[in-house]
Amino acid sequence: MTQMIETKSATVLDGIAIAAEIKAEVAAEVAKLKQQGIVPGLAVILVGDVAASQIYVRSKVKTCAELGIYSEMLTPPASITTEEMLTLVADLNARDEIDGILIQLPLPAHVDTKRLLEAVSPQKDVDGFHPINAGRLQSGQPALAPCTPAGIIEILKRSGIAIAGKNAVVVGRSDIVGKPAAMMLLNASATVTVCHSRTVDLPKFTREADILVAAIGRPGFVTADMVKPGATLIDVGINRLTDAAEVERLFPADARRAEGFAKRGSTVVGDIEPAAFAISGAYTPVPGGVGALTIAMLMQNTITAAKARRAATTASESETEA
Repeated sequence: MTQMIETKSATVLDGIAIAAEIKAEVAAEVAKLKQQGIVPGLAVILVGDVAASQIYVRSKVKTCAELGIYSEMLTPPASITTEEMLTLVADLNARDEIDGILIQLPLPAHVDTKRLLEAVSPQKDVDGFHPINAGRLQSGQPALAPCTPAGIIEILKRSGIAIAGKNAVVVGRSDIVGKPAAMMLLNASATVTVCHSRTVDLPKFTREADILVAAIGRPGFVTADMVKPGATLIDVGINRLTDAAEVERLFPADARRAEGFAKRGSTVVGDIEPAAFAISGAYTPVPGGVGALTIAMLMQNTITAAKARRAATTASESETEA
């Protein structure tokens, strides 16, 4: 079990350490596959020149190299059409050495994101966005699950935090995080409530949560008075603050945070205000929490996809020979 960092009032769930564990396990799986002559492959499509997307993609490619996974980065221009993108995806679907396909979002406004995500073969959908994988997840079947929700479950399980029978509240209903996180918690036998920006009397629900997942994309949205004492807080938000007054409100008397803000002109905060962590039983920090797991789970999905595809190919060949 991953070692957890103890504080006076709560346990910090160290996403960086858990991600390192998962990456080590993936590297071992890759080594086993290579002994069988199989090199897992991931293709990442990065459209245009979005700086943040370039950073994310470089991190993914770098991690592939570290773990022994073959990777390709395809960089079509921002002017690419939906039809041209569909042709690119079809080519990757057909290539046997590519086990996973990831389309870095967001795409340019003129490109039909939904059509592209649905064009990716479900077997190679390492982001877990295809409707077939979403349906399998909903029905409790094995599926490639979205990376961030999968990381949330890994943090809870590897930190020894019970899920079965607990009240779990997910604040946020996105297809990428909120909905799949709720489904995975339900599949793990939690009693799940999904809330969102239009939920009436939101604190009534969040105060009942043994496990509270905040994935609404608003800095410090969940305040301390909305949290049940002793609850486990999973903060998915990554919000960059540039307002000095807002930084002071959320981080009063935090000299280290103030110094960093003065140097960079910004600081990162999650969807849960830091004051809430003091009354929690355990929480994920921002940064260093859930975000650290996303790339690790992408690597895990790539290995899962590679093994499943190779097993299906072997079974098909055996049937043909028979």
